[in-house]
Amino acid sequence: MKFYLLVALFFFASDLFADQTETIIKLKTETGILEGSLMIPTGNSPVPVALIIAGSGPTDRDGNNPAMKNNSLKMLAEALSENGIATLRYDKRGIGKSQQAGVNESELRFDHYISDAKDWVALLNKDERFSGITIIGHSEGSLIGMVAAQESCVKNFISIAGPGLSADKVILEQIESQSPQVLTRVLPIIERLRQGKMVNDVNPQLYALFRPSVQPYMISWFKYDPTEEIAKLKMLVLTIQGLNDIQVSEAQAKMLAKANPHAQLKLVDDMNHIFKQSGTSRADNLASYNQPDLPINPVLTHVITDFVMKNDK
Repeated sequence: MKFYLLVALFFFASDLFADQTETIIKLKTETGILEGSLMIPTGNSPVPVALIIAGSGPTDRDGNNPAMKNNSLKMLAEALSENGIATLRYDKRGIGKSQQAGVNESELRFDHYISDAKDWVALLNKDERFSGITIIGHSEGSLIGMVAAQESCVKNFISIAGPGLSADKVILEQIESQSPQVLTRVLPIIERLRQGKMVNDVNPQLYALFRPSVQPYMISWFKYDPTEEIAKLKMLVLTIQGLNDIQVSEAQAKMLAKANPHAQLKLVDDMNHIFKQSGTSRADNLASYNQPDLPINPVLTHVITDFVMKNDK
């Protein structure tokens, strides 16, 4: 997908730390404009830069969506900037300030997200202020990032809470754990989608999940197996997993790390899916999803900083 860098809109936000500046930049794609926030630590350049890719659903560049506000990705960007690492985080197409770049649901493909990530990397590669690029993918953004990294000039790849199973298997696991009696009705639908075929006669009870307009996206998504994709990466890889994550298991993180001989695995105590320090109870864990002032686990920042700085030399 070709892109054109528009005139950057610069501003200095009053709530930023004194050693950071944040720049709004826009990227023109074939379907509309994407918007991102580039945060650069003050001081001598060049500095390493990380492209942060948000997870699934209507999650914006800060890690928020209409149902929750936790500022997880914004906090990560600010913390990395304090440690000398620039970051670019962006609203995915159809989300936030990138809403106009969205396409009709029936036309959306997983590859759109991959192409967008590649375009942001290409933009960063042209900027002489940066010494090297690291892709950081969170949750579903992990798969987007690892596929984009295969054909992009990046130094490192970091997966945070990235699933080790393909999306079709994740859906089946979730359905089996929540509604085992529904599994027999879902299995033939999933199998047909795996084969790249549409399913027209969807049970009304399953229509919200498998409506015809979303099936082309699911077909494009199911074809990517995270363990196969991460195995293709030739750069250094870091897989990070919080041990209090109730969405992605430790076992899936280990699957990813095992699949790539260059991968390192870091397990973070007391960290949940959105980087927050949480208790072991499910209620406390979920409560943190809507606590925008609750800090992220500091170990996450230290682990990423050490990895990026060590490999930027």
